Amino acid sequence: MSVFRIFTIQTFLVLSLHCMYAQQPDTTQSVANFSGSVGLTNNGFSIIPTFSLNSPAVIMNLSWRKKRFSFDPDIRLVPDASKGGMLFWLRYRIIEQQKFSVRLGVHPAFNLLRTEINDNGSTTKITELLRFGAGEVAPSYQISPNWSVGAIYLYGKALQKRGPQNTHVLFFNTSVSNIKLGGQMRFQLIPMVYLLYTDAYKGSYFTATGILSRKNFPFTLQSTINQTFKSDIPGNKNFIWNVQLSYNFSKNFKKV
Repeated sequence: MSVFRIFTIQTFLVLSLHCMYAQQPDTTQSVANFSGSVGLTNNGFSIIPTFSLNSPAVIMNLSWRKKRFSFDPDIRLVPDASKGGMLFWLRYRIIEQQKFSVRLGVHPAFNLLRTEINDNGSTTKITELLRFGAGEVAPSYQISPNWSVGAIYLYGKALQKRGPQNTHVLFFNTSVSNIKLGGQMRFQLIPMVYLLYTDAYKGSYFTATGILSRKNFPFTLQSTINQTFKSDIPGNKNFIWNVQLSYNFSKNFKKV
C-alpha cells in the first residue's frame, strides 16, 4: 500500500472520528482536546517557509493535547507521496500564564525528496528518505486578546551523512487575529522575520500568512508569501507564495 493511500485513509479516519465525537453530548470536565486541519495547497511549504515542495500538496496538522502536553503530527505530501515531510512533535508548555508562555518541543522528521541515481549507465529518479531529529524553544507574550508576539528557536540534526547536517532557525513573529471585515467574516495576519543557518550557508527572510475565516464555519482560506532579504543557500528562491483551503476542527473530551 502506498504512503499516499495510507495518508488518505488516515485523513478519512480523522474526519470520521471528529464527526462521531461531535455528536456526543458534553459532560462535566474537559480533560483533553483533539484539533487540527486538513488542507489543499498549490505549493506545499515546509515549517521553514523558504523550503517548498514547488508542487500542489495535502497538508495535515493535528494536535492531541492534555494539560501542558501535546502530540502534534505535521504531514505535508504531494499527491503521489514522492516528495514531502512528516514531523511528529512532542511538546510541553513549561510556562503557561495568562499572558506569557514558553513551549518546549522535540520531534523526529522524515523528508521525502526526488533524487537521481545511475543504474547501469542510465539515470533513474527515485524517492529518498532523509531522517532528522529536532528541538524547539518558543516563548510568546499575549499583548491583548487578539494580539501576540513571540519567537521560536529551532535546531535540526541530520541522522544520515547525506544532505544538510545542522540547521538553526530563529523566528520573530506577531499575530493579529479577529480583524472584522463585516458580517461574520474575520481575518488574521501573521507576519514574521527569520534567520536561517544550515551548515556553512545562511539566509534572512520575511514571511507573512493571511487567514480568511467565517464565524462558526469550518473552512478557511489562507495565503503565505516568503521574501528573501539575503541568502547564499543553494536553490534559494527570491520570492515564493501559496494559497491553501483548509477544513478545521476541534473537540474537547470530558470526564464523566
